[in-house]
Amino acid sequence: MSTPPKRSPLSRRLTAAAAGLLTVGALGAAMPAAAQDAPSGAPGAHGDRGERHGRTVDLQVLAINDFHGNLEPPTGSSGRVTHQHPDGTTEQIDAGGAEYLATSLREARKGNPYSVTVAPGDIVGASPLLSGLFHDEPTIEAMNALGMDVVGVGNHEFDEGAAELRRLQEGGCHPEDGCYDEGRTFGGADFPILAANVVDEKTGKPLMAPYTVKKMKGVKVGFIGVTLEGTPDIVSAEGVKGLKFLDEAETIDKYTEELRRKGVNAVIALVHEGGTPASSAYNADCGEDGGRLSGPIVDIAKRTNAGVDALITGHTHQPYVCSIPDPRGEDRLVTSAASFGRLFTELNMEYDRRTRDIVRASVQGANRVVHRNQEKAADLTSLIDYWKGLAAPVAGRPIGWISEDITADRTRPESPLGDLIADAQLAHARKLDPEADLALMNPGGIRADLVYAASGAEGDGVVTYAEGFTVQPFSNTVNLTTLTGEQLLKVLREQVSGANEASPKILQVSSGLTYTLDLTRSGADRIVADSVRLNGEPIDPSASYRVAVNSFLAGGGDGFPTLAQGTDPLVGGDDLAALQDYLTAGSSASAPIGAPAADRITVIR
Repeated sequence: MSTPPKRSPLSRRLTAAAAGLLTVGALGAAMPAAAQDAPSGAPGAHGDRGERHGRTVDLQVLAINDFHGNLEPPTGSSGRVTHQHPDGTTEQIDAGGAEYLATSLREARKGNPYSVTVAPGDIVGASPLLSGLFHDEPTIEAMNALGMDVVGVGNHEFDEGAAELRRLQEGGCHPEDGCYDEGRTFGGADFPILAANVVDEKTGKPLMAPYTVKKMKGVKVGFIGVTLEGTPDIVSAEGVKGLKFLDEAETIDKYTEELRRKGVNAVIALVHEGGTPASSAYNADCGEDGGRLSGPIVDIAKRTNAGVDALITGHTHQPYVCSIPDPRGEDRLVTSAASFGRLFTELNMEYDRRTRDIVRASVQGANRVVHRNQEKAADLTSLIDYWKGLAAPVAGRPIGWISEDITADRTRPESPLGDLIADAQLAHARKLDPEADLALMNPGGIRADLVYAASGAEGDGVVTYAEGFTVQPFSNTVNLTTLTGEQLLKVLREQVSGANEASPKILQVSSGLTYTLDLTRSGADRIVADSVRLNGEPIDPSASYRVAVNSFLAGGGDGFPTLAQGTDPLVGGDDLAALQDYLTAGSSASAPIGAPAADRITVIR
């Protein structure tokens, strides 16, 4: 069956819908040692920044990352951060929401005349309905309003392709969906979007500006923006068509030297690649030389030009403020503020007017909570209300009922929501082909929990279209492919080997598929081959199996090249529509769905 003509995410979502109808400080890191937040009125605290006597001035950099269009406070576990107390106990704090983020950033800037607000990517993409329905124009307008100065690209800025990314920068109505309100034209980003390591395959020229220089009364600070080199592996092929992604550290080095030749010695890198700390608490100690941080950013930081004064990172949605030695062996901060606007990082440092550089030993940083017990920024409330009014006809429609939270628990290889979505996709696939055997779902495609508590006036337990969209916002299709048993086993091994060996991506599996994951082993051996069963029967390497996956996985995305080798492809319907149909058919107000047991994968630790 041929692939249907590609439609925009908005038109697909509307078609589907129509068919159905202050500040708490973190344990900061400093050069050379870690330090607690300064108390109010102490040196380095709010209200005591700005001009110094002599040749240095105080510079402040505020950063968020991986906002993903979360204009309204995120719900469930996505809307909380973990605070660690001195005795080692932890508590969960509700955090996030653009109205509160704007207030927090504005409060942090007070008394800081030399302040820059930045973000290292994924500000848009994989967004809730309020932003995603309108191709993330609402989020760009929110970033303008809260004072964003510089943004580096992430992988999700390419979800709708390079042309759409340029439109977000330059403005103008969407080429397919047009303007959303008569007489109102989208103006684009007031800030530069940087993409130093994203180049045109033919010309070798950067897609967007590679860097920008922020000038403040004689103070000059260069910002270089890069995304992870592996972006093509986690974005649809159409989204990165004609583009090449270069090594992060080598690219930063190139432009650091170019900035230096222009007399800009103070350089900060915005890197959309990250790491994983030993603790999920935003204020946990990162350990000596960042020893409690692992992941790709550690190698990048160690290789990046010593002329870069700090690396502000993202992608992994983790909170950390760590000191990692640069190539000269000198301590340098590497930071990340989790995701969804729940935290922001505050960096404070001295800028030397004579050397035109940042005094490395002065750099201090801390992650701060965006609390919801502070006043909302009225202008952000007005902006959100405007877009909510446009989205209302679609957003509030019920699509199902649940009896409890159904979570995408990312602390476990298998989650209740992952199982539910895989079951929904298998049910959809069997409408297309009754011979469909199983479904596999990538965990990165599940963006939020289904929460029992009402998000609006719909009532507890009601799943609205907006909530479903927040869970699956990518407008993938559910596709069928035929794999041999040997290929199916290879796909399962690719979860923990090859591109995914360092950071495993455990696929969520439909009912009937079971196996053992032995985390005490390494690489592909973590999949216990003789444990893999389908409906109780061992997988036959020579037999054929009809497998349902979303279109992103069907193209080999997320490090699963074997899925692209399947035969007899069949393109199905929208993945959100599949979830909607499954919930609507299988639940009611009087008989809601509970959370699956998440017991299909046996884990040995």
